[in-house]
Amino acid sequence: MTAPSPTIIIARNEQIPFVFTNMPSEPGTLVTGDYNVKGLEHLITVERKSLSDLLGCIGGDRDRFKRELQRMRAYRFRLLVVEASAADLEAGEWRSKLQPAHVMGSLAAWTGQYSLPVWLAGTHDAGARFVERFLYQAARCIASEAQAFDASPAKPQLQPVTAYS
Repeated sequence: MTAPSPTIIIARNEQIPFVFTNMPSEPGTLVTGDYNVKGLEHLITVERKSLSDLLGCIGGDRDRFKRELQRMRAYRFRLLVVEASAADLEAGEWRSKLQPAHVMGSLAAWTGQYSLPVWLAGTHDAGARFVERFLYQAARCIASEAQAFDASPAKPQLQPVTAYS
């Protein structure tokens, strides 16, 4: 029996959704985050931020975003992907009053306080490629662990995505 490739769930309220090339995707309602894997919504979450979104979350929306980060702690696999590079953040070429040190300090603090991996993707497209890989690997890990606990041969396994094998 061949199992389907995992399906990525994209939050319906995602403003500029990633386009995935190796895994199927569909819109859905997510409690936390912007991206997930169908059937694993309680274990995986990915939050996407453009540079302007990130600046808002560090500035005026900080308290709301920290509540989001607190909710993300409940997920085994979690990721914040930022559509900017470290060089972009250090250059500080934005209209906000936030200084680069404040932005980098917030990301470092959130990484420590919330055990939150942060991926500075550089661009929207690079973010999509990384998130697709992250979601596939998280789903693969979960499937592998489930198989170890239940050695029943009738259980379907994830189909490998050639690009990530």
